[in-house]
Amino acid sequence: MTFCLSLTTYTVVFVEASYRGFRNLTGTQFDLLPGLVVYVALSKGSRAAAIFSLAAGILYDSVSVNPLGTSVIPLLLIGMGVCLKSELILKDQRYAQVVLGLVASGVAPLLGWLLLLFIGQEPLVGVSSFWQWCVVTSVGGMLTPVWFKVFGLLQVALNHPSMAESSAFRSDRQIQRGRH
Repeated sequence: MTFCLSLTTYTVVFVEASYRGFRNLTGTQFDLLPGLVVYVALSKGSRAAAIFSLAAGILYDSVSVNPLGTSVIPLLLIGMGVCLKSELILKDQRYAQVVLGLVASGVAPLLGWLLLLFIGQEPLVGVSSFWQWCVVTSVGGMLTPVWFKVFGLLQVALNHPSMAESSAFRSDRQIQRGRH
């Protein structure tokens, strides 16, 4: 399962860096990594979310114009925020997945922008930035349930089903002790 997640991350980063069709159509590039972080945080836990955020952020920054490591911190904060409240989240409900994807996809660019300002960079912000933020947020939110569905199907296909433990003794039988 880890191999599938790693392969998916690499493919997503490659498609985000090379596919220009969506950018030409809407004027912005989609970002699917926050939705993947939400999936990893809810299904695998905080350690996996931290490792995933580090690997995906560095991989994403290596093919983008961002300074190396600036995507790691927003992804890490999103993953840890989801992990902190994971007991309260209805992770099997589609609407909860969409809402978490919307929030994560909306917060990630804002945190990245703040981080760039903090390190002294001047990010390009203009009139169309609100439109781009809305498109990134909505696409990321709508595609987050897809990650849950795809990896759920992969889990069923690649893992053995768990079986209930069986005891050597039957519970409906009584053990008689003594001389008989």
